Amino acid sequence: MITGWSKELGFQQLGVSDIDLSEHDKRLSDWLAAGFHGEMDYMQKHGSKRSHPEQLVDHTCRVISVRMDYMPPDCELSDTVLTNPNMGYISRYALGRDYHKVMRKRLQKLADKVKNTIGEFGYRAFVDSAPVLEKALAEKSGLGWMGKHTNLINSKAGSWFFLGEIYTDLPLPLSQPDTKRTDNNGTPENHCGSCTSCIDICPTKAIVAPYKVDARRCISYLTIELHGSIPVEFRENIGNRIYGCDDCQLCCPWNRFSQPTREHDFFSRHPLDAPDLIDLFNWSEETFLKNTEGSAIRRIGYLRWLRNIAVALGNAHASKKVIQILEEKKQELEKAGDVMVVEHIDWAIEQHSE
Repeated sequence: MITGWSKELGFQQLGVSDIDLSEHDKRLSDWLAAGFHGEMDYMQKHGSKRSHPEQLVDHTCRVISVRMDYMPPDCELSDTVLTNPNMGYISRYALGRDYHKVMRKRLQKLADKVKNTIGEFGYRAFVDSAPVLEKALAEKSGLGWMGKHTNLINSKAGSWFFLGEIYTDLPLPLSQPDTKRTDNNGTPENHCGSCTSCIDICPTKAIVAPYKVDARRCISYLTIELHGSIPVEFRENIGNRIYGCDDCQLCCPWNRFSQPTREHDFFSRHPLDAPDLIDLFNWSEETFLKNTEGSAIRRIGYLRWLRNIAVALGNAHASKKVIQILEEKKQELEKAGDVMVVEHIDWAIEQHSE
């Protein structure tokens, strides 16, 4: 019944897991101890709540996990944008409406359907909004397995999908997992085989070992999570990626099974699927806020937006127009005292003077 409701609400799959995340607890602890989380302090400030759902929401005994496809059917081919250094590449998940809002509303509707059928019950819905090990829970619920790039992969749908959860006190029957456990460390059956495409293609070598990502090197972290200056050593390899990075998914053989989203909220907006870098750099803060209204992109703010584009312009084809726009924006930001962005503009100008 609940699976049918989830499909009516636009989710492609639903699974139910228990709350035993003991095997993932050590992995998380080791990852944090290595400092791979960078500035993402929220990954550790909640203590053990992330790997103990019952500590986050009292009386939780089951987690309902759902997935929803997000690849826009109307966007420019990723390779077309990535191979044109005068365009800006935005991760395909961010081209439409903010997924947090879309999925949270759908999860609430799903919970309402359950409540209307059985009466009041304990629950709380999450969409990347709390200390939740969503990929581990989705794996346990049968939605897929963790790939070497640490994204969840589904054998019939690839990896272009969002995840959401409902923590509940209902003792629902468990779903059958999509992957078997093969050793005491909880290592999943290797559906990735000997493939290392995602590791090999990563521009900044952020996948430091199979199933292990150093976020401090990851372009998604550098362009979204990092608040300050992007380390010089990564700027050239960032290329024209101005918000996130999809390389590890674009090369994954399993994504030949992925399907474009049917959710209109995730279709490309404004159109940001193949934007001109100079046009974007000319946006005022007011234009930025207007064009990113309802979008996940807005979360990085105007200055980090300019920072990212400055790096991309440093990697663009050299031209008088590129240098002119960089120098004009530098003068504008120097007056405003925006030192961090100016430093990136200086770097970009230097790339074209060599």
